Amino acid sequence: MEAILWLLLPVFTATGSALLAFLVMQARLEVAVAKEREALAEAQAAIRSQDRVMEERLRALEEETRRRSLDEFLADIRVEERHYVKESRSLFLNQKSMVLQERLYFRNIPLSDWVSHEFTIEEGGDVRALAKACSVFARASLGKQGGNAAKLLES
Repeated sequence: MEAILWLLLPVFTATGSALLAFLVMQARLEVAVAKEREALAEAQAAIRSQDRVMEERLRALEEETRRRSLDEFLADIRVEERHYVKESRSLFLNQKSMVLQERLYFRNIPLSDWVSHEFTIEEGGDVRALAKACSVFARASLGKQGGNAAKLLES
């Protein structure tokens, strides 16, 4: 019996040592896997944040491109204006009126036909001031609208 004990004791010791080595290696493997998972999670978070930043930059670039193209389009629109004074003489009445004609152009392409308006001029009235005040496609109002549009686009 003592001989069997001496024969089995090294087997039990080897089995115990193997089990202990297996458990230590298993723990090391779990630690290594945990570190790899942590590194993978950090890399995925960095990729997600870079994707968000890239999408924001892309949106900002698209908005800037739209804004520039709108500004270029509005810069290509112009108004051609002409006016003249017409006198109507009747038996008892001598009446002066100003005829204002305007036309909207995109580059050299007319977008509208001549829009005509006739205004009665009072004695001593300023024809140029009346022409500016009564304009359908007033440059001042177009400029204000463009300014407001630019402010809206910036916000």
